[in-house]
Amino acid sequence: MMPDTIPAVNDLSPRSDAFTLDVRGLSKRFGDVRAVEGLSLRIREGEVFGLLGPNGAGKSTTINLICGLLAADAGEIVLFGEAVRPGAEVVKRRLGVCPQEIIIWSKLTCLEQLEFTGEMYGLPRASARRRGLELLADLGLAEKMNRLAATLSGGMKRRLNLALALVHDPDFVVLDEPEAGLDPQSRVLVREYIRAMARRRTVLFTTHNMDEAERVCDRVAIIDHGALLVLDTPDRLKQTIGSGGILEIETDAPETAEAILPDLEALGLRGVRVERTLVVRGADPAAALPGLLERLRARGAAVREVKHRENTLEDVFITLTGRRLRE
Repeated sequence: MMPDTIPAVNDLSPRSDAFTLDVRGLSKRFGDVRAVEGLSLRIREGEVFGLLGPNGAGKSTTINLICGLLAADAGEIVLFGEAVRPGAEVVKRRLGVCPQEIIIWSKLTCLEQLEFTGEMYGLPRASARRRGLELLADLGLAEKMNRLAATLSGGMKRRLNLALALVHDPDFVVLDEPEAGLDPQSRVLVREYIRAMARRRTVLFTTHNMDEAERVCDRVAIIDHGALLVLDTPDRLKQTIGSGGILEIETDAPETAEAILPDLEALGLRGVRVERTLVVRGADPAAALPGLLERLRARGAAVREVKHRENTLEDVFITLTGRRLRE
C-alpha cells in the first residue's frame, strides 16, 4: 500500500541571506486544540510562497500570528528583521493582508474605499487617491470607481479586496484564498497580477487550488495538524512521489484491483485503489503496464480505461494529508 506520508524535504537553506519572514518554533494552542506546533519556515525576499494544508491544518492561525493578530504561545516571528507581536509597528508599515472573507464598506464607492484605507495607513489623501486609481486600473475595476462597492459582483468584490491590501504599497503581502469565487478570466488576471508583484515585494499565498499554487508559487509549504510536513519547490516535491508519472487503470472489479496491490512492490511500484481505479506510481510505471494488465485479466477483471499522466502538486498533497474529508 502507498505510505500515508513521505519523507519531509524541509529545505530551509537560503539561496541568499535576504529573508522577508523568519518563523522559528511557532506554537499556538486553544485549550486542548493544537493549532500550530513547532512551525519553522523562512520566506525569501521577492518570492511567492504558498502555505497549503487541508481544512483545520493551522493555516489561518499561522496567518493570524504572522499578521500580529494573535500572540504565540512559543516561538518567534521576525519580519524584515523586527519581531512580530500584536501591535507591532512593522506589521502596519510593511505588511498588507487580503483576507479570505470579503471586507468592504457597503456605502462607499470603490475609489472611496481605497482612499479611506490609504488614509488609515497614514497616506495623504492625494497619494491614497492616486494609488487607488492605479490599483483599480490594474485589477480591471477602473469603470467601477464611482460605483458603490455593495453593487459589485462577487468576483469584483474579491478584486477590490485585493486592492485594499495593496493601497499602502506594502513590501510583504499575505493573500488568503485570493482567487476564491473568481471566474476563469478574473482568476487569470489575479494570477498574473500576483506574479507581477513578485520580485518587487514578497507574497504569502494560501489556496485550496493546487493547480493555481503550482502555477503561481516559487516554493510551497504543506502543513497539517499545525506542523510542517514539507517545504520545497513544486517540481521537487512532485519528484518525491515518483519521477515516472502516474498510471490510472479503471476496472470493472474493485476487489481485483486491490488484490494485485502486493504484486506492485515486486515491480518497484506503489499503488492504491480509489473506487474502481488502480492508481500506480513509480520510477517508470508505464513500462510495467503490460504486466499489470496481464495480472488483472488473469484474475478476471476487465480493464475499462488506462491513463498515464505526470505527477501534480495535488498528488503530493493527497499523499501527505490523506483522502479523508475534513470539517
